[in-house]
Amino acid sequence: MDPFRLFCMFPTVYAGRHLSIKEVEYFQAAAVRVETEYPMDVYADGEYVCRTPVEVSVQRGALKVIVPA
Repeated sequence: MDPFRLFCMFPTVYAGRHLSIKEVEYFQAAAVRVETEYPMDVYADGEYVCRTPVEVSVQRGALKVIVPA
């Protein structure tokens, strides 16, 4: 997707309606491995974590969520 098209779709992504965009693929998994042709930096929450390849997994109960009653 070219940068201009991505920029134009920002409101759709921000509103959470991005799954209707044909270029968006949605997967669910407990763990994934990301490999790239060349090593690339990996960030989480704006912080540098490592370089590819990287394996990530979901740890049940690791995130505490507080919501109003």
